[in-house]
Amino acid sequence: MNSGKKKGLGRGLSALFGDTAPKEKATPTNQNNMASISDLTRNPYQPRQNFKEEKLEELVNSIRKNGIIQPIAVRPSKLGLGKYEIVAGERRWLAAQRAGLHEIPIIILDLSDVESLEVAIVENIQRDDLNPIEEAKGYKRLNEEFNYDHESISKLMSKSRSHISNTLRLLTLPSDVIAMLEEGTLSSGQARPLIGISNASNIAEEIVSKNYSARKVEYLTRQKKGSNKEKSVDANILKTQERIEKILGLKVNIMNKKNNSGKITIQYKDLDQFDFISNLLTKH
Repeated sequence: MNSGKKKGLGRGLSALFGDTAPKEKATPTNQNNMASISDLTRNPYQPRQNFKEEKLEELVNSIRKNGIIQPIAVRPSKLGLGKYEIVAGERRWLAAQRAGLHEIPIIILDLSDVESLEVAIVENIQRDDLNPIEEAKGYKRLNEEFNYDHESISKLMSKSRSHISNTLRLLTLPSDVIAMLEEGTLSSGQARPLIGISNASNIAEEIVSKNYSARKVEYLTRQKKGSNKEKSVDANILKTQERIEKILGLKVNIMNKKNNSGKITIQYKDLDQFDFISNLLTKH
């Protein structure tokens, strides 16, 4: 689906969030409607797949005590007169059912399919705690179905461009790692360093079982990447490196590029070792 324009999004969000006076297609037909819960259906463009049970129960208790304060944004449904499709507020609709309400306040918006999809994605990402994969899929739909590039999504969501790019890259992880992110057993900070690593699934299991912090994961993956690089080093270079280490008694690393340029790094642990290296290199 391609909108070919981006004005609908602004109009939809203005009407939905009350930031500016609604106009044109997003104009509410009635600010004070009540509708039967059974006359509402979920938005097929809803990016959220899972609602946290604990948060949902908190909302149920709040609605029992205070009712629904903010109307649910809907648009007329194609199912028939008096039927509505939820644009934003599905969690409140679900909680209202559990709270035993029969009618709920709604605000009716006249939105196209394209505008409804845009509003659903943006409203969820901005207002709710989507898991990282739901968020990434929301960005992906904006990118693929509305031709938003990463910079446009960044401005739209008021998030850094790097956040958008890094979040989208989570979708390249193996399916079992993605499942861990969806379940909440793995955080995006823990998963991000696994992108592009061949044995990401095994490392992810180790992270979960040993409860590694994001910083620990970064260190762990750097080590594994480093060991993989060492395996590809020329055998002659490695022999030379070992010979120099044996002579100096210090850790040495030789990086040799394809054009045979490179660098030799000698590591020291204290000033005595530093003086030893300095004297060795400056000796005439």
